Amino acid sequence: MSTTVVLFTRDLRVSDHPALHAAVTEADRVVPLFVVDPALVRVSARNRIAYLLEALAELRGLLRERGGELVVRQGDTVAETVRIVAEAGAQAVYLSADVSAAAVRRARQLTEAVRAAGAHVRTFPGVTVVPPGALRPAHGDHYQIFTPYLNAWRAAQWRSPRPAPERVRLPEGLVPGPLPGAELIRLGTGVLAPQREQGGPRTARERIRAWLAQPNQDSRFGCHLHFGCLSPLEVALVAREHPRGALLLRQLALRDFHHQVLQAFPRLPRADYRPRPIQWRDDDSAFAAWCSGRTGVPIVDAGMRQLLWEGYVPGRIRMLTATYLTQVLRIHWKRGADHFYSLLVDGDVANNYGNWQQIAGTGGVPRPARRINLYRQAERYDPSGDYVRRFVPELRSISGSAVHHPPVPRPGGYPPPLR
Repeated sequence: MSTTVVLFTRDLRVSDHPALHAAVTEADRVVPLFVVDPALVRVSARNRIAYLLEALAELRGLLRERGGELVVRQGDTVAETVRIVAEAGAQAVYLSADVSAAAVRRARQLTEAVRAAGAHVRTFPGVTVVPPGALRPAHGDHYQIFTPYLNAWRAAQWRSPRPAPERVRLPEGLVPGPLPGAELIRLGTGVLAPQREQGGPRTARERIRAWLAQPNQDSRFGCHLHFGCLSPLEVALVAREHPRGALLLRQLALRDFHHQVLQAFPRLPRADYRPRPIQWRDDDSAFAAWCSGRTGVPIVDAGMRQLLWEGYVPGRIRMLTATYLTQVLRIHWKRGADHFYSLLVDGDVANNYGNWQQIAGTGGVPRPARRINLYRQAERYDPSGDYVRRFVPELRSISGSAVHHPPVPRPGGYPPPLR
């Protein structure tokens, strides 16, 4: 009887999972496997680890409903996968292709180790709507500017989503292993947000239903897409059929754009994608004020405090907080991107660092960073002032949009604007 191991990474779902679908279709027995790798845990935000624990529990439940099981091991991903291959007598390992430097290195090492064990590795799409590298310009190996990529992305023919398997047959005698516990969270970076998003495919599905009932730019799909509890293709198909889905489609296209940039430029998290002669400042006190939401600019401080409270920031507010750090304080984009990455539940290497470089003027734009008026943007995003009052309690006595321009002296010890 043929056996295939399906290595789950950040594709924690059963619906539209091409690797799982192929394994169930082609093999007699399937071993769904997740490896808790301490090396990856130590560089992950505590908020993402907490989400991961909940997502793994739900994934195990979904597999058990189909007669299967989620096999969990702890240790080096490659070594533990090879052990399972030997233990189950597997002929193949299937997994979703990914583009970060760590994922590419893991796939290369896994291919070599599994081949040495007498089996083979096969990768599948599923992390993005359009696979990175599938769209190429007339000249060059990838799109460096978003608008031409967006046009190609819109014209591309998407694959068909794969149905969830009705049944998963696990080899007999294989010990599933315990799910990791909450003690794993302490190993991560940053702080655990009191009001972070719940993890798992069921919560992700609830987000789709909420968006369908009231489409808006604050969909909160990011963390569910990052962990693959939602299929990006399924979300894109929902958005494409909705009369108000254009903005969500554009966000998904931008996510795909950053993934194909990261594939071509693995140094994206630490080096300028498009170098420019920018004079950055070293100002630790200003950076600390920005991190803690004490800059004296209400919309910026509200966003930074929401990040600490929820491990999440709406896209427009991410743009404003990053603009303030890079264009007003002139602090290097990498410091801000690293801070976001240490806290965001949806901290994605491609998206986080790609978006930060876009805002800083070193990303996939053919011109320097666009100057914006923070206060005008704040009044457009938060015309009633409710968003600022929610996260900056010092200013709750100020009604309406006047909260964006607090008087001097400022109430509650709120600081003057930092320059």
